[in-house]
Amino acid sequence: MKMYPLIVFIWLFLQMFCVPGASVFCAENGGAPVDGDWLINHLGAEPATLNPITSTDAYASNINDYIYESLLKRDEKSLELVPVLADSWDIAEDHLTYTFHLKKNIRWQDGQPFTARDVLFSFERIRDPKVDAAHLRNYYQDIEKLEVLDDYTVRYHYRIPYFRALEFCGGIPIVPAHLFKDDEDFNQHPIGRNPLGTGPYKLLRWDTGKEIVLVRNPDYWGERPHLDRIVFKIITDSTVALQVLKQGGLDVLGLRPIQWVKQTQGKRFEQNYRKIKYYLPSYSYIGWNLRKPLFADRKVRQAMTLLVNRETILKRILFGLGTVVTGTFYVNSPEYDQNIKPYPYDPAAAVELLKSAGWQDHDGDGILDRDGIPFSFEFLISAGSKFGEQLATILQENLKQVGIKMEIRKLEWAVFIQKIQQHDFDACTMAWSLGWVSDPFQLWHSSQAAQGSNFVGFQNEEADRIIETARMEFDAQKRYKLYHRFHEILHEEQPYTFLFTTEALVAVARRFENVNVYPMGLAPREWWVPPGAQKYREQ
Repeated sequence: MKMYPLIVFIWLFLQMFCVPGASVFCAENGGAPVDGDWLINHLGAEPATLNPITSTDAYASNINDYIYESLLKRDEKSLELVPVLADSWDIAEDHLTYTFHLKKNIRWQDGQPFTARDVLFSFERIRDPKVDAAHLRNYYQDIEKLEVLDDYTVRYHYRIPYFRALEFCGGIPIVPAHLFKDDEDFNQHPIGRNPLGTGPYKLLRWDTGKEIVLVRNPDYWGERPHLDRIVFKIITDSTVALQVLKQGGLDVLGLRPIQWVKQTQGKRFEQNYRKIKYYLPSYSYIGWNLRKPLFADRKVRQAMTLLVNRETILKRILFGLGTVVTGTFYVNSPEYDQNIKPYPYDPAAAVELLKSAGWQDHDGDGILDRDGIPFSFEFLISAGSKFGEQLATILQENLKQVGIKMEIRKLEWAVFIQKIQQHDFDACTMAWSLGWVSDPFQLWHSSQAAQGSNFVGFQNEEADRIIETARMEFDAQKRYKLYHRFHEILHEEQPYTFLFTTEALVAVARRFENVNVYPMGLAPREWWVPPGAQKYREQ
């Protein structure tokens, strides 16, 4: 995605008054950056794997960003693609070949050299249908081959143009080929518990259920970060996490709205922590499993959205710290159609829609039914989500008033996501963290309904055509027009009840310097702690 006017305004304003690079907080202690100290992060759930090719959740991504690198990345400040493991790249005029020239003398954290063979091996694993990488595979499906020209040069050959090809060719997750044997099950390889990359930090230990500890890589090829360790404490209850933060056991914590507004006030908290808020491209939603007979009819899905009082939920649970959204694109982006307005909370209209779909209380038991089957379903939520619990409770009561029975089922994250991936659910609530350039293929194309991220099973021929056409459209304005029509289709079909884009609310210990908010959010790899404020020492 692009930078948008409000974000650009804040960014430029902060540049005028603080350190270069849009720093929200000017240095408190001053002086030159020094090495030392640890950063203690919060992890709301334990990742199933740290294999960067098979992992799908944000928890793993947060950790892997410190361990693994790719050929290029998106710069936090400019949002431009910049080189990392690649020195440079060449793009053919027809957008069908992409050649990357790799840096030399890069080594994996076990000392083995990084070469083009690692890129090829990783590409082949992503393309292998036996590997659990359907969420990535769709972005590489139009590549005819990846050619290794020599140890430090690779060339991608596309069969058709793709407007995000450079980002995905250059941003491919890369694992060390030398660690894998031909007859091994890639999905179960020990690298999932023992990650090994080329990045500035490496795994020190993983204490299941407690913490994952990274230590600075002394042989890192690039600019070394200042912090000795990055520690991720696994605390699934956000209330407990806030208590640990206040006791000094955490340095960074994403706050719930009620915590931001009511539970982090007072002079003592302000002395110890900075409170930062900013928007990132993301949204929350309720997903209706279209494979289930209950939700196969779009009239029913429209009715369900009419029964969700989003404005009240936003005010009561989120204290107004967000925006109701109507589609899959970031609300502040040109891809998002601002002319599409949210469905209102309207139980009477919902009842009429349900009636037209055949749902009435025929037997007088207070529950809607059709063909003798009651309107009853299970709503899955993750055990660590306070918002999910509150949303489910409000929704359950609203549905009960019109004759719909909803059971709430709370599951630990690993079990929850497994149920979603296996399509073993009626309805659920989750959130997506979006890319900076939009391509809805992964979430919405019908080909992604079986094994990809189209968990709800949405299938629509016109939507497929739009998604496929937009992928080959390099004119942004024409692509936006296509996406606006796609937005209309989602609004009509309601495979999700789209909820909110909310602000990221973060508390950061004040001893850290150079805490900047960029268009892409925080960049902890830049942080450092003055000698007199350092809290932890290497053992």
